[in-house]
Amino acid sequence: MKKRRVGVLMGGSSSERDISMMTGEGVSRALEARGHDVVRVVLGSEPVDKTIRDAKIDVAVLALHGRLGEDGCIQGMLELLGIPYTGSSVLASALAMDKLKAKEMFRLHNIPTPPYYVATEADLADLDELHGCFGFPVVVKPRSEGSSVGLTRANHLGELRKSIEVALQYDRFALVERYIKATEVHVGIFDGRVLGCIEVAPKSGFYDYAAKYTAGATDYILPPRIAPTRVRGVIHLAERAVHALGCTGAVRVDLLVTEGENEYVLEVNTLPGMTPTSLLPKIAAHAGIDYAELCEMILEGAALRSSAVAVPMASTCAIQTIVPKPKETIPVWSSPPPRLKAV
Repeated sequence: MKKRRVGVLMGGSSSERDISMMTGEGVSRALEARGHDVVRVVLGSEPVDKTIRDAKIDVAVLALHGRLGEDGCIQGMLELLGIPYTGSSVLASALAMDKLKAKEMFRLHNIPTPPYYVATEADLADLDELHGCFGFPVVVKPRSEGSSVGLTRANHLGELRKSIEVALQYDRFALVERYIKATEVHVGIFDGRVLGCIEVAPKSGFYDYAAKYTAGATDYILPPRIAPTRVRGVIHLAERAVHALGCTGAVRVDLLVTEGENEYVLEVNTLPGMTPTSLLPKIAAHAGIDYAELCEMILEGAALRSSAVAVPMASTCAIQTIVPKPKETIPVWSSPPPRLKAV
């Protein structure tokens, strides 16, 4: 059989470009060591579709993080180009990247998640009214960013205002979430198979960007320092979260475990980092799967996940779209819905 040309897509234009480059280089070297024909596809200033076409790849390993790489955009392009890719589908990627929509899906499936509300720049004028009796401390983060970019903690209204302003530098919406004192546990799942879980204990007390990517800034404990019965509950909750969003491939679920009987899902990461300090490789290693083997497992899971048939793309290609006649009128809001308040 013809040897597949494996393209490792990395870089991109998000705030997580540097992390993506580290992930991409690590994955590329691991797959090369396993005998694969690897080409590094660095997305940058050129049009993304041109960069991918010029690489002439047969399959795409996604080492992208953040916007336009983890949110369904690249996944949709690869579907149209007919290039199998790793990770989750367009829809699952978009839902997981959007922290607000993910939380709404969690609530729909009765999956506990910390209380929250959304703030925009327009809300800064009457922030005290919006926040109301929500209480402090809170964690503020951009609605659609990863790697804890723009993540801060606020203990009073003045800090809250500054935290929202920081988050709005990365997104039009800031997610304000109630701070819960708990042990942070991350669960690694691959195609429905639980690889294990890890406890993260940042020395600063706050698992932000610096704690994630600075060597020695965080202690990693395998297995977590929680009772075995709690571990089973955490794993079950992680599996439910992945199922609710429809995620596939390598997934990491971030959760909080309190001293009481409560566990909360923070988010689901559909393209977990694969850097030297990343959590999924640590979890896999504890399960007996080394880094190169994990990379190859991810590659083998590459697929086209849309039910639509891929159409060959060309510069002068015309695609006819058939729009069925609607059978009924869909009701719409006669006026804008009320502004979202604390949940």
